[in-house]
Amino acid sequence: MPASFRPLAALCLAISFGVFAVPLAKAQEKEASRIVAIGGAITETLYALGVQDRIVAVDTTAVYPPEAKRKPNVGYMRALSAEGVLAQSPDLVLMEEGAGPPPAIALLKASGIAITTIPDGHGQKAIGDKIEKIGGAVGKAEEGRALAGALERDLAGLQKELVAIDRHKRVLFILSLVDGRPMAAGTQTAADTMMRLAGGVNVLSAVQGYKTLNAEAATALAPDVVVMITGAGPNHAMSDPLAIPALKATPAGRNGALITMDAAYLLGFGPRTADAARDLAAKLYPGEIAPSR
Repeated sequence: MPASFRPLAALCLAISFGVFAVPLAKAQEKEASRIVAIGGAITETLYALGVQDRIVAVDTTAVYPPEAKRKPNVGYMRALSAEGVLAQSPDLVLMEEGAGPPPAIALLKASGIAITTIPDGHGQKAIGDKIEKIGGAVGKAEEGRALAGALERDLAGLQKELVAIDRHKRVLFILSLVDGRPMAAGTQTAADTMMRLAGGVNVLSAVQGYKTLNAEAATALAPDVVVMITGAGPNHAMSDPLAIPALKATPAGRNGALITMDAAYLLGFGPRTADAARDLAAKLYPGEIAPSR
């Protein structure tokens, strides 16, 4: 399709789904009553704010609370169909930064629907800012600030407890196994952020992003504990990583120190983040850090 016809096509598509192009500011004058939530943390936050009845659709990353999975689904957040979103006749689309593909997002913006993009931050302040922005977008600014404040206080309380730990555990976070080799988390990853929030020391801190380790490197890292996620789909399914000879020879392997936690809980970075960090810390330092209630 020639580029000159794309805006007209977008408008026609929007009209066909009963969505008329209006200025963004005007669209937000009225409190949104039909929300499409794209991003698991966004959906979880909307439930925590008590506006779940206004959610008309979610994406496949929305797995908590369980009832969210009963909502109509618009597909994976990075492979959205503009037509599928527009079919829900939303008056607000809340999407995490990084949602796509870009042509679908451009089409949604051309339709005139109110769209709020939520930054995908992992740090303590970033999570609070994310929750506050979601609250403000749905007319729950005060509740959003309260929820963010409670989370930040809980995280700060955990950090105070972790200061008293004499020796912090060396942690290897394994995202998946690739041909029997662990793909591990370095810095500037969600997993690294969670390890630090829980008082762990990332043994792969010299590397940015995720890296597939060879046997020698895995052994040389000598982690005290290996952490892995569950419930992240078939591409992340794995057998016991400590059965790999390279990891079996490490302190974690010799002591059977393997921690598994649900992916959405551990790496969701939404309202449950403080609880997830505390639960990971409790597993790293049993008897010294109490789990969440």
